[in-house]
Amino acid sequence: MREQLIISISGLRGIVGENLTERVAADYGRAFGTFLKSGGVGKRAGRLSVCIGRDSRGSGPMLASAVAEGLCGVGIDVIDVGLVPTPTVGVMVTHLDCAGGVIITASHNPIQYNGIKLLLGNAVAPPVDAAARIKQRFLDKRFDPVDSARRGRTILNEQADATHIKKVLAIVDKEAVSAKRFKVVLDSVNGAGGGIAKKLLAELGCRVSAINGEPTGLFAHTPEPIAENLTELCAAVKAERAEIGFAQDPDADRLAIVDEAGRYISEEYTLAMAAKHIFSKRTGKAATNLSTSRMIDDVARKAGCEVIRTPVGEANVAAAMLENNCVIGGEGNGGIIDLRVSPVRDSLVGIALVLQLMAETGMSVSEVVADIGGYYMTKTKFAADAGQARQILDRAKAAFADARLDTSDGCRFDFDDGWVHIRSSNTEPVMRAIVEAKDREIAQGYIDAVMKIRSELLG
Repeated sequence: MREQLIISISGLRGIVGENLTERVAADYGRAFGTFLKSGGVGKRAGRLSVCIGRDSRGSGPMLASAVAEGLCGVGIDVIDVGLVPTPTVGVMVTHLDCAGGVIITASHNPIQYNGIKLLLGNAVAPPVDAAARIKQRFLDKRFDPVDSARRGRTILNEQADATHIKKVLAIVDKEAVSAKRFKVVLDSVNGAGGGIAKKLLAELGCRVSAINGEPTGLFAHTPEPIAENLTELCAAVKAERAEIGFAQDPDADRLAIVDEAGRYISEEYTLAMAAKHIFSKRTGKAATNLSTSRMIDDVARKAGCEVIRTPVGEANVAAAMLENNCVIGGEGNGGIIDLRVSPVRDSLVGIALVLQLMAETGMSVSEVVADIGGYYMTKTKFAADAGQARQILDRAKAAFADARLDTSDGCRFDFDDGWVHIRSSNTEPVMRAIVEAKDREIAQGYIDAVMKIRSELLG
């Protein structure tokens, strides 16, 4: 069965050569450019420009060229920053005062996929209403082409790495980290992050052993940076006697960590560790989504700070951070956002903040993890259409009537000993249930309760 092209709030994703073609990419560029020219989310004076970057997938150059052709065809100038991480495009959008940004990436999806991610001029994905307008223009083929005299032009910019690194170094004490001469193993899964991450680590005085560092787009292992995919990194950290291992996903907006003993620690710790450092320096609010661990709340509480919870999605977290001037934010998938750099999840920011934390506290990764504490988290999903999803949520409200309830994205039920978050996927007809509790037995009890509701309704 042929897969459908997925068009969501953050952009478009599909299988290259099947439902994602040069024509599709060019039309999506035309739709985005026409949207920006029509005022988008605010008028801009003069000629508009859009920054384009791509990850290392082999289809990236073709799709980037097609999107650029679409943008130029409606009179938008294109600034091509080449093969760079997603957060680097976010940095360059604001640095160059662009009207928007485009990243050709399918993030951690398998190699046959690619995608087109959109950013507005503030480096945040379009809000729901704007994303819907772009999508409808694309589907209706309502573009605003210009004649040859008014076509946009493409300009190459080779300063993206240097600009991004400079902004990251500005938020840490370079000398303090460099003095420690940390031994680091870096796994960039043959994606876009290896080159720039090695440059950053060199600036921070680290001794780096890189694996899967060439940006071939031929991923050495399943690209999502989770425990079962990082056995090579764990072994390398242990063999090299390194103090820490870092794993990026293909577009380098997520960061996972391996401790000095070669043990993978949950991606949830990336945000908690970054926040622990930030709150030691600055007071203020943090923002994260409803599916992220309570560890961030524990860290914030110790510092006398507050955590704002948002619906799942980077754009939602970034919007809350901008609205509340948050000092740190991100998601439990290893995505860290520091507004001093960019409102985009950024593995480079995570690397810098975690190394700064280790340098200042003198603690190893395992010691930091022990100090933060932890919970048991489990996730499951099951098929459910919109009507079934509503029934499941209604039953869950009755079953968990004593819990504190947040309905901004499905339902999150908070108890003294844990929480349950049940929500529908934005991209497929399934429901996701995420449970976190003090121990496995308590978590299993909550999962069992959810699955009982599911089986009673769906069989």
